[in-house]
Amino acid sequence: MTGRARAAYCIVAILWMALIFYLSSIPDLRSSLPTFWDYLARKTAHAVEYAILYALLKKSADGYRYARIGAFLGTMLYAVSDEIHQQFVSGRVGQFSDLAIDAVGAFTAFAISKKSSHRAG
Repeated sequence: MTGRARAAYCIVAILWMALIFYLSSIPDLRSSLPTFWDYLARKTAHAVEYAILYALLKKSADGYRYARIGAFLGTMLYAVSDEIHQQFVSGRVGQFSDLAIDAVGAFTAFAISKKSSHRAG
């Protein structure tokens, strides 16, 4: 991967993190769905947003020896910082369960990237 492509993925990853930060800054973010479906949508969004963050960080580190592990650790560090950030937002609370769901999303993307790299190699 060229340095320019790597930089582009890095910029998109930073923009994605900014979007996560923005959404985490909205007090009491809820949808108009019934309680169960709202809960399911929010938890699914957690997993998906961190799977996407992992994929972007991994692509920005492609070619490096520990790209997958580094991307996973970077994703989890950001997830921890997001839960801490939510402690300071009115109507929001950082939750360990959300961190676990973020980890599931990141790990799912990690496993997919590992499996696809074995096929390509």
